[in-house]
Amino acid sequence: MTARPEGPAGAGAPTEGHGQVRERAPERILGVDIGGSGIKGAPVDLARGDLAEERFKVLTPQPSTPDAVADRVREVVDAFGWSGRPVGVTFPGVVTDGTTRTAANVDKGWIDVDAAALLGERLGSPVTVVNDADAAGIAEMTFGAGRGRRGTVILLTFGTGIGSAVFTAGRLVPNTEFGHLELHGHEAEKRASSKAKEDHDLSWQTWAHRVQKYLAHLEMLFSPELFVIGGGVSRKAAKFLPLIEGIRAEVVPARLQNNAGIVGAAMAARSAAADPAGIRDSAAAPTAAAGSAG
Repeated sequence: MTARPEGPAGAGAPTEGHGQVRERAPERILGVDIGGSGIKGAPVDLARGDLAEERFKVLTPQPSTPDAVADRVREVVDAFGWSGRPVGVTFPGVVTDGTTRTAANVDKGWIDVDAAALLGERLGSPVTVVNDADAAGIAEMTFGAGRGRRGTVILLTFGTGIGSAVFTAGRLVPNTEFGHLELHGHEAEKRASSKAKEDHDLSWQTWAHRVQKYLAHLEMLFSPELFVIGGGVSRKAAKFLPLIEGIRAEVVPARLQNNAGIVGAAMAARSAAADPAGIRDSAAAPTAAAGSAG
């Protein structure tokens, strides 16, 4: 694939306010979503909350060591000629201050790595790193199925594992990692992830029953008003969501589907570029970080 995006609209254009000159936040930023099986990315139109170009995807290397993954992320970034400009990157684990703290579905060498520094050096760009499900949740709460919902919302991404993002009154509770909750003596993601469906050749009916038990467990613990089902399997929501019964909360597919992580990563990078000291607050208040999304 040959991809040559235009520069971010308005990037570097100064604006004046209260006697100060400030950089206008770019309207396009590259988002990259690191998963257990694939790494995908694209420039994001932050005014629309959608991909500005067709995404580019490579396989996650095995073993998925930090250096090997960084090289693949570089392939994605290079496909768009994006060197030197801000990049948002998701990671499938707990992320605090740009450091990856857990690594359930990638190489354990990621634990306690300063991922933002590693990727920033490899890419030659300022890099913001955020938990993958948190990024997807930020995007869905701003542009997708959670927009305007003020109660407790839980987004779940079903893929190699199960990621989670929890919002209350529109604010993110970061790094929840509900895929690792114990359910009937098993880690939930080992029985109800998309990978578990594939590994055990489960029918949609059987897998939906497992997902139903998982949602019922989360509902008992947190009483959400809305579950948003994301990840690659959200493209096939019609095959399994009608089979899920007995859940009081509304259960809907992610509107951005498997692009939500890319969009959320770009949003986090824009927040960091606009106010490096305030990235945590921006991530916690996704609607405030959305620019023209409100």
